Amino acid sequence: MKTNPKNESKRINALKSLDILDTLPEQEYDQITKLVASICDTPVALISLIDEDRQWFKSKIGTDSCGTKKEYSFCNFAIKSDDEIMEISDSREDERFQKNPLVSGDEQVIFYAGAPLRDKDGNALGTLCVIDHQPRTLSEKQKEGLLFLANQVIKLFELHSINKGLKKTQKLLKKKNNQLRNFAGVVSHDMKMPLANMIVTIDILKAKYKSILDDSGVDYLDNLKKSSFQLSDYITNILTHYESDNITSNEDSLEVFDVHTLVEDIVEMLDIGDDCDISFPEESIDIFTNRVALEQILLNLIGNSLKYNDKSKIEIDIDFKKESDFYRFFVKDNGIGIPKDKQKEIFNLFSIVAENDRKGNKGNGIGLSTVKKMIHNLGGEIKVSSVEGKGTTFEFTIERTKKLED
Repeated sequence: MKTNPKNESKRINALKSLDILDTLPEQEYDQITKLVASICDTPVALISLIDEDRQWFKSKIGTDSCGTKKEYSFCNFAIKSDDEIMEISDSREDERFQKNPLVSGDEQVIFYAGAPLRDKDGNALGTLCVIDHQPRTLSEKQKEGLLFLANQVIKLFELHSINKGLKKTQKLLKKKNNQLRNFAGVVSHDMKMPLANMIVTIDILKAKYKSILDDSGVDYLDNLKKSSFQLSDYITNILTHYESDNITSNEDSLEVFDVHTLVEDIVEMLDIGDDCDISFPEESIDIFTNRVALEQILLNLIGNSLKYNDKSKIEIDIDFKKESDFYRFFVKDNGIGIPKDKQKEIFNLFSIVAENDRKGNKGNGIGLSTVKKMIHNLGGEIKVSSVEGKGTTFEFTIERTKKLED
């Protein structure tokens, strides 16, 4: 039986692109060979793949062989057949196999039935086959079972190909993300110093030329300074977002510390005025986790409670619970609230809900995305509940590292 060289080249390329030859045994394939041997009541069952010069077994039962030469392969005939199943009741009476060493040798392939494994383009990559050492035929139900299971092998091949593509895409995305992180880091650091110089220069200009500047000139300088601070804040948030993986994975940041002390440090950093009341957790409890990451998370959430608040008296309630598997935190405020239809979007990068904060500044939509990313990296989750005009509550968890903690 002759094969069109072009078709054979296409078939070989399809087989190699699957990237499954010479891979380790897999339970999913072995289960199919065991099941088909049981259904067909044969001592041998194989998932066989045919390349340029050999037959290789992805899965096998009833033989110690890993494959054979292509020229002796029964499956090589099966993949060239137009039949759904190539069945040979007694190979000793078939002129194609009478001199085949597999018939007369130790293998004694007397009975053979193989279903070609065709990909979506019709390329027969190999077969699911059963073998017996004595003459016989399959019943219709056994043939049906063989075909059904051959279809399952094809689906496993398709899944293998999809997973291979996903891994390749994941690797590429990781590479691109690292490039973007490095780019953001370099650009951000390079911009920080010129911005700092601009802010200092603006202050010098105001001090030195205040007597000759009219009100409009002073306003221009104030607006320029304000914009410089906003850009600096934006850059800082971008850096934090792209460095969040490094922050959460840094084992040197794991330490035992008191929750009360952490919150007190954060409040001191935020320089909160008399127009704000902050309630601390009732209990002062030591926890063991990534202090730097938790500080960043709480800084952002408490900072938002301060910025997005329209009340004359800002009220922020911080609570904490130590559970069996998690640390659970609550940050509740009496601020402007978040519209219900926007609550799912707030954790998306660059998503902005409020037009301006308490001081009239526009947000950049980076902070909450970074918060969610850090919490996820720490094995936790975050959710929000809010009522417009009344306030917002953020609840988040961080997984406890019990062994290290105890």
